Order: sequence, then C-alpha cells, then structure tokens
Amino acid sequence: MEYFFDSGAIIDLIEGAENYLRFKNLPIITTTLNISEVYFYFLKEHDEQTADYWIRKLNFKLVNIIKFDAAIKAARLRFKNKKENLSYADCIGYITAKEMGVKFLTGDEKFKNKENVEFVE
Repeated sequence: MEYFFDSGAIIDLIEGAENYLRFKNLPIITTTLNISEVYFYFLKEHDEQTADYWIRKLNFKLVNIIKFDAAIKAARLRFKNKKENLSYADCIGYITAKEMGVKFLTGDEKFKNKENVEFVE
C-alpha cells in the first residue's frame, strides 16, 4: 500500500518515532510544499547540513503540481473545518492523497476521524 506523507509524518519517520517504523521502506509520496516544511523544521531544530542530508537521503516520490481542482477542494475543506485551523499544506495533501487513491498518513489529531486517513499516534 502507498501513502501520502504529511510533513509531520516525514519528520517523525526521520526522527525514528517507533509508530512510523513500519513505513520506513516505502516511497514518501508528498508535495514540494511538504518538503519545504520539513526542510524548515530541520533548519530550525538542527542546522542546514542536517536539513540538506535528510532531503537528499529519503526516497521521495514528489507530486510536483498541485492541480487547480485540488487547490479549490483544499480551500473548501479548510473553510468547512475552520474551527480546527487546518493548515493549507495538510488540506492540499489530504485532497491530493484522495485523488491519487492513497491514504493520507498523519499523526495530526485533526485528521484522526476523517475518511481516507491512516492516523498514527
């Protein structure tokens, strides 16, 4: 099975979170927007060398183009759930995963009970 990894899932995988170990040999399907969030996290928490290392080391299968319809659906999802304060990156990832026919992999509680989500605690 394939999964769309949100930024938090990628970070937890890199940091060796036990609950993500079962996903370690899978290609990491994600967007360049998520890569940007992951890179920023490692710049902030570590340094540029560490950020560069992880971005080059992992097996990414990038979704480089966010489709027009997906962008609109993501905005609708975010608006519909505005009390949950969902991020645009997560909404775009969630919609993209759905359209690709893969599960959205996340540890974000806000997505725990949503359809087509593989929630990891």
